[in-house]
Amino acid sequence: MTQRHYTPIDRLIRNADNALRTLFGRPRVTERPYPAALLDEAALGQQERRHVARLMRINHTGEVCAQALYQGQAITARLPETRKRMERSALEENDHLAWCATRIEELGDRKSLLNPLFFAGSFAIGALAGLAGDRWSLGFVVETERQVEDHLDDHLDQVPERDERTRAVLEQMKVDEIHHAQVAKAAGGAELPAPIRTAMRLASRAMTRSVYWV
Repeated sequence: MTQRHYTPIDRLIRNADNALRTLFGRPRVTERPYPAALLDEAALGQQERRHVARLMRINHTGEVCAQALYQGQAITARLPETRKRMERSALEENDHLAWCATRIEELGDRKSLLNPLFFAGSFAIGALAGLAGDRWSLGFVVETERQVEDHLDDHLDQVPERDERTRAVLEQMKVDEIHHAQVAKAAGGAELPAPIRTAMRLASRAMTRSVYWV
């Protein structure tokens, strides 16, 4: 059986379909079951429940951004192997997108209204990173995943210990993000300059603060 080779138009159409599914459809778990499926729901107070739901809203938007970043990088990647890595990472991140959406629903809240804006910005950043070269694109993945790991640690500190369902989702996401960073670094990812790392942290902070409320 011959393997199909996708043209740039094919990839553009596929990315447009992925964008619509990410923003307006119900994400599908691509490989793994929901980590909290077998755990009991904790008895949370109203304020605790609202806070945890908003934390998961932030995580969901972060996964929307991850989808956009990887899709943008895959479009402009120069080497086929790098493109495959980006597309594979986007596929794995789709699990996170589905898990976050499910947990938000369980907590009785909604996804952020700002998701289309952050998707567009992240896609553009990903495409620019890809144009800069595969080493820099992979380095961008490494730094992104490092910052996401720190971000998840902060959320785990805020989620009550008895909320095992939320914690199970966040802990599995953290394991995956560490793995993605290791793979990108092993593939030749370059260390980003300090000003770029700082700018990424500032942008992430702006996203988390706005999405918590909107």
